[in-house]
Amino acid sequence: MGGDAQKKRIAIIGVSTFLLVAMVVAVTISVSLNKGANEAKEESNDSHVASSMKAVKTLCAPTNYKEECEESLSSANSGNTTDPRELIQIVFNVTIKKIGEGLEKTHMMDEVEKDPRTKEALDTCKQLMNLSIAEFTRSLDKFKRFDLSNFNALLTSLRVWLSGAVTYQETCLDAFENTTTDASQKMQGFLQSAMRMSSNGLAIITELSNTLSEMNTGKPAGRRLLINKAEDLPVLGHETDDFDLPDWVDDRVGVRRLLRMTGRKRMAHVVVAKDGTGNFTTINEALLHVPSKNLKPFFIYVKEGVYDEFVEVSRNMTHVVMIGDGGKKSRITGSKNFVDGVGTFRTASAAVLGDFFVAIGMGFENSAGAAKHQAVALRVQADRSIFYRCQMDGYQDTLYAHTMRQFYRDCVISGTIDFVFGDAVAVLQNCTFMVRKPLENQQCIVTAQGRKELNQPSGLIIHGGSIVSDPSYYPVRFDNKAYLARPWKNFSRTIFMDSYIDDLITPDGYMPWQTSNGSTGTNTCFYSEFNNYGPGSDITKRVKWEGVKTLSPQGISNFLPSMFFHGDDWIRVTRVPYNPGQPSLPTTTPSISLSPSISPSISPSTTPSISLSPATTPSIPLSPATAPSIPLSPATTPSIPLSPATAPSIPLSPATTPSIPLSPATTPSLSPFPSTSISPSTSN
Repeated sequence: MGGDAQKKRIAIIGVSTFLLVAMVVAVTISVSLNKGANEAKEESNDSHVASSMKAVKTLCAPTNYKEECEESLSSANSGNTTDPRELIQIVFNVTIKKIGEGLEKTHMMDEVEKDPRTKEALDTCKQLMNLSIAEFTRSLDKFKRFDLSNFNALLTSLRVWLSGAVTYQETCLDAFENTTTDASQKMQGFLQSAMRMSSNGLAIITELSNTLSEMNTGKPAGRRLLINKAEDLPVLGHETDDFDLPDWVDDRVGVRRLLRMTGRKRMAHVVVAKDGTGNFTTINEALLHVPSKNLKPFFIYVKEGVYDEFVEVSRNMTHVVMIGDGGKKSRITGSKNFVDGVGTFRTASAAVLGDFFVAIGMGFENSAGAAKHQAVALRVQADRSIFYRCQMDGYQDTLYAHTMRQFYRDCVISGTIDFVFGDAVAVLQNCTFMVRKPLENQQCIVTAQGRKELNQPSGLIIHGGSIVSDPSYYPVRFDNKAYLARPWKNFSRTIFMDSYIDDLITPDGYMPWQTSNGSTGTNTCFYSEFNNYGPGSDITKRVKWEGVKTLSPQGISNFLPSMFFHGDDWIRVTRVPYNPGQPSLPTTTPSISLSPSISPSISPSTTPSISLSPATTPSIPLSPATAPSIPLSPATTPSIPLSPATAPSIPLSPATTPSIPLSPATTPSLSPFPSTSISPSTSN
C-alpha cells in the first residue's frame, strides 16, 4: 500500500504542476498557449510571435515593474518561446546580467574613490552584489532541475533565496547612509534596473507559490514531515533504517551519524582552546579545516575562553556545528562600530553565511558600548541555520538576522536600539530579550525588521519568549522608554505571541521610523501581538496604525513556526528542542515548580540533556525588585529562566529551583549535544 500511495501522490503532484503552469500562463488573460499539433502547423510566424508576447505579458502580470519585465523578456526571448518555465529562466538570466553590469560599474567607482567611508561602502556593495548573483544562480540551477514530487518545497526555497537577493541589493544602498559624496545617487542609478528585475523575479515565483497553495488548500505545511506532538518523534539513537530523512539531506550517512551520537563519546573534528589544549587557539584556524561545500556535520568544539577575532563562516562552509561551553564562557567578541568609521554591515564580531550552520552554547558580543551607536555582535545570512542556548550581547544592532531561514531557541539577546534587526525568515523561540541602559537621550527598541517588499516571505516571529529589563536599565525604564518595534523598511513584519512582556514596554508599543521626509511604514508594516501576558502586554493602548493588526487564532496560525517556515524538517532532524506551534488558549502567569523526575542540577558550562517542554516554557523574566547582577546566586534565582548566560553553577535545591512544570508526555527528546565533553582529534 505504501508504494502505491507514494506513486499516487507523485502522480497527483505531477498533474497539479501541469495545471499550475497552465494557470500561471493564464493569470490575467484568457488565452491558450498549448494548441493542438495540427493548429500549430498552420500557425504563421506572426501569430507565434503574438502568442509569445501574450505569454510574456501574462508572466509579468503580477510584477511591480511590468514594463521593465516585458521589455527585458521580449528582447531576450529570441526564440519566441511560450513555455513559462523557459521564460522564468530568462528572467533569472537577465537579472544576473543586470546585477553583473552594476557590479562592473561599482569596480570602476571604487578605483577612483578617495573618501574612506564611501570606499568601504563600495567594497560592501561588491560583496553584497556577488551574494545577490549567487542567490539567483542557485535559484536558476534548482529551477532547471526541479523534481515534480518536491515542487512546493522548491518554490519555498526560491522565494527565500530571491528575497535574500533583493535584501542584499537594498543593504548595498544602505551602506551609503551618512556618506558625504554623490556615490549613493550613482549607485541607485546603477542598480535600478537590477533591483526592479530582482523584484519581478520574486513576484513571479510568489505567484507560482500562491497558486500552488490555493490548489493544495487543506494540506498541512511541510508535507508529512510536520509533527505536532513530541511523542510522535522517534527516540534519538533508536531510528529505524527507513527513517525518513528530509529531501535536503545530501549525505544521509553523515546525518544518521549525527542523529545517533547522543549517549556516546563524541569526537570533534577540531578543538579550539585559548590555553593551547586543543588543535588550535583561534576559531578561524579551525574553520580553515572545513571541507569546501561540506555535506556532513563538521564539529568544532570551542572551549571556554574569550576569542577576540572576527569570525566568518563563509558561504562554502556548510553544515558546520559549533559547540561551546556556554554563552557566557565560550565567547566571540569584537568592538567595531559606526562611530569609529565602520559601516553597520561590517561591524559584526561574527558573520555566518554557510548553510545548515548550528551553534550551541556559544556567546557573541560587540563590546563597543552605547556611545558607539551601530555595533553588531552577530550577523547571520546562512539558510536553515540554528542557534541553541546562545547569547548575543551588545547595544545598538546586536543581532543582525540579515537573510534566509533562521531558528533561535533558548537564547539571550541584549541591547538598546533595534537590537534584533534584519530581513530574515526568523523564529526566535523561548528567547529572552534583555533591554540594557541606553544613553541619556535615547529610547530603546527591541526589533527593527527590514522587509522591503510585500512579496518577501521574511519576518520576525517572537514565540514564547520574555522581554525584560537589564538590572541597570530597570531604574530608568520609564524615563528612557522602550518599544517592541519600529518599521525599518516599509513592509516590516514582526509577530509577538505567547510571550511575557514586562512593564518596560510603553503602552504605545511601537515607534515610527523617522526620516527627513517624516515618519514611514506606519500604514504598510505588519505588527501583531497574540496571547502575550505580563504588565506590558495590554494592547488596548497601542498606537492606532493601519499596520498594527489584530489577528484571530486562525490568522495567527500562519505565523506558527512550522507554517511560517513552510517546512521544518531541517530543525527537527537536529533534535534541538522545538515547538512547531499549537493553537493557544488565553494565558495566565504559570506557577513555578520542578517535575520530580527531573534532576535539578543544571550547570551553565554544559548543555543540559533535559530540555523544557516548548508548550509550557514562556521564560519567566527577571523580577525587577530583586534584579541581581549576573551570575545569579541561588537565593535570587526564582524569577529568571535558566539559560547559558544566567543558569547558576551551584546545584539548585528544591526550595530555590525555578522551573516550569514539565510534563513527561510533552518533554522533547534529548538534544544531540547533551554535554560539551569532546575528545580532541585532528581533522579528518
